[in-house]
Amino acid sequence: MQNQTDNKISGAGTVYWSAVLSCTLFIFGGFAIVFSLLSLFLARNAKKSLSLPYEQYANSSTLTKGKIIAYIGLVLNVAILGVTIWTLTTIGWDAWSDEFVRRWNEGLEKHSR
Repeated sequence: MQNQTDNKISGAGTVYWSAVLSCTLFIFGGFAIVFSLLSLFLARNAKKSLSLPYEQYANSSTLTKGKIIAYIGLVLNVAILGVTIWTLTTIGWDAWSDEFVRRWNEGLEKHSR
């Protein structure tokens, strides 16, 4: 770490924040997998375009953290996407939406009193 330069890896911040978004937005049916894949793609491209050894860049740890978080987000999104697909194939869209509407109406009745 002593021989780090002032050079920075371009896109390291984008990789990091895109990975964080993938981990926080996974609850929306796993569609934030796009952010995970984007992070991994950008990290791979950023690492390919380096002229110095990876460890000599000032923000190399940001890129490493972003990749780790992107892999966590990928696992979370694949799991949620799998559960969503499994749920919709086993009980069907109609049964799921009927249950959603029933609970929505129950909640409205409870809060209107």
